Amino acid sequence: MKSVRFLIAAFVFCLSVSACTVVRTAPPPPTAGRPAKPLPPGQAKKVYGTQSAKPFAPGQQKKRN
Repeated sequence: MKSVRFLIAAFVFCLSVSACTVVRTAPPPPTAGRPAKPLPPGQAKKVYGTQSAKPFAPGQQKKRN
């Protein structure tokens, strides 16, 4: 009789523990579905290690025709 109670108690315990499982998914990255913005000229200058931000500024580049 004790073994039956123990088996039932173990089964109920396992059932209750397994029911508490929470599945979480990772949130999508912030740029998902949106096009990435280009770097500002000053930030591009820092990334590429140049002395001037002029080559990275869109208004300072010559038109190529």
